[in-house]
Amino acid sequence: MADLLSVSPDDFKATLARWASGVTVVTAAGPVGMTVSAFSSLSLEPPLVTVALSTDAHSSAPILAAEGFAVHILGDDQRALSTRFASPVDRFADLTWHDGPFGTPLLPACLARLVCAHHAVADGGDHQILVGRVVQVDVGEGEPVLYYRGAYRELASGDV
Repeated sequence: MADLLSVSPDDFKATLARWASGVTVVTAAGPVGMTVSAFSSLSLEPPLVTVALSTDAHSSAPILAAEGFAVHILGDDQRALSTRFASPVDRFADLTWHDGPFGTPLLPACLARLVCAHHAVADGGDHQILVGRVVQVDVGEGEPVLYYRGAYRELASGDV
């Protein structure tokens, strides 16, 4: 296997930038939270989701240690919320939210929200893969904010 070709981090990043993803904010008790685009469903039975948390991110350790967490799927009118939770400011200052299960901050008016119990963690290189068992869902209305090639995007108008 030593003769396998290798891919540079820059080439890998440029390639993956061609994958459009939704944008989420993951929160846990503290309060603590961060913007995460590496989110996916994993299982229907039981209902499981994954989020990949950078090991370099300040908020990763407290989220990984929490009993539970919430994944807020952001709508196209919530770019500022995504930017807030991706920057090194006091992310909860002057922000309206309420406590949910596990003491998790729940942000209002998201496209959808999943509250999860901590289920498992797996090593993912420079990320930790957090698996959550979904215990509560809330679904709103609207269109998602998307992230593609380093910028926020919107769905084209028309029937979806």
